Amino acid sequence: MTRDELLVEVKNSEVEVVRLWFTDVLGMLKGFSLRVEDLPKALDEGIGFDGSSVEGFVRIEESDLLLLPDPSTFTLLPAEFGGVRTAVMICDIVYPDGTAFESDPRFVLRNTLERAMSFKFEQFYVGPELEYFYFPSESEPVPLDSGGYFDILPLDRVACARKQTFIALRRLGIDVEASHHEVAKSQHELDFRYTDALTMADRLQMTKLIVKEIARKNGLFASFMPKPIFGQNGSGLHIHQSLFSDSKNEFYSPSDPYNLSETAKHYVAGLLKHSKEITAVTNQWVNSYKRLVPGYEAPTYISWGRRNRSALVRVPSFKPSHPLSCRVEYRAPDPACNPYLTFAVMLAAGLEGIQKKYPLSEPIELDIYTMPQKERNERGIESLPDSLYAAVLEMERSELVKKTFGEKLFAKYVMNKHKEWERYRVQVTDYELREYLPTL
Repeated sequence: MTRDELLVEVKNSEVEVVRLWFTDVLGMLKGFSLRVEDLPKALDEGIGFDGSSVEGFVRIEESDLLLLPDPSTFTLLPAEFGGVRTAVMICDIVYPDGTAFESDPRFVLRNTLERAMSFKFEQFYVGPELEYFYFPSESEPVPLDSGGYFDILPLDRVACARKQTFIALRRLGIDVEASHHEVAKSQHELDFRYTDALTMADRLQMTKLIVKEIARKNGLFASFMPKPIFGQNGSGLHIHQSLFSDSKNEFYSPSDPYNLSETAKHYVAGLLKHSKEITAVTNQWVNSYKRLVPGYEAPTYISWGRRNRSALVRVPSFKPSHPLSCRVEYRAPDPACNPYLTFAVMLAAGLEGIQKKYPLSEPIELDIYTMPQKERNERGIESLPDSLYAAVLEMERSELVKKTFGEKLFAKYVMNKHKEWERYRVQVTDYELREYLPTL
């Protein structure tokens, strides 16, 4: 919509409140409500806010920033959200002089998409699988069912919450193809139809808020924590991705045994080669590494395959009559990541592989979890970082991530993750008390 079309829509829809949302460096959704009469000013001039109060943004002496609503993200929330007719828009962040704010995650992704266009790729499509848990409350990570993969649950409040979420998202124009129970008890999944990466990042941020709000209305708590329950599968954000030009899927080749073009092979090779250094972005929390352990359907080994769900990159099967469906699936990210930055570093890694023509190793179709270490060594199968600290050390050495983020955001992000690790490192955990206090 143009500016004027948007204002007409707001008037015709009898909108009373406009909510402006943006995302901080860590992926947390922020925002505030705006009087509808102030919307024209917001669209024309932006709305000022104190950037020094937002994690990873600016120092106090350079704190003035503006939010510029993106009209293409205009969404009318369901009437039950907030009690009055409410519209939402995702915002870009700029300095008072109108120049882009370099630490805005949306800006980082847009920059990376522009780099893809310099390669003549017109679209970077992604289709995530978003996993999460329902619990009784935020202080009780107790499963509410004994269901497993694709199980049909009784029509209790969990089933109602998931159904209401599916319907609400569809009404908001967020194309969720399916929702179902996942492997772990009380774990669920939403599968999104692919679209361009910037739109999908916006939609993921909105979806997580909608999931939590509908859960709350049903007396539940929805969590996107990567590994909330010991001994059960954690939650992932598997991301299917492909590059298109002139409506042509550049990943597809009819002659290759895997139907992968040379472009796709170089892209996958880039993902594999740079996987260690982007893991602190795709898996950015201390808890993320409690999920990335062998045996729980989470990838820990750097390899690729077609049917192998223990591999980091998978090439899903598709019908030969649907070449547009040819894609690769990156399985490391978790739902607590910043989707803008995650999409950006994945794309950057793939483009690096394409630009430098990285060769792709042979696929591994064996269960790597049960493979002896000696055999993994012989096959050259390396592992992802096993802790946030190890991941940040890999990222610190990465020219790829520094180039993608820009030096300012890169330095802020690394510093924040070091601080998080230090806060965790000095904790005395329940495990230590149980294990050592009685005997030492």
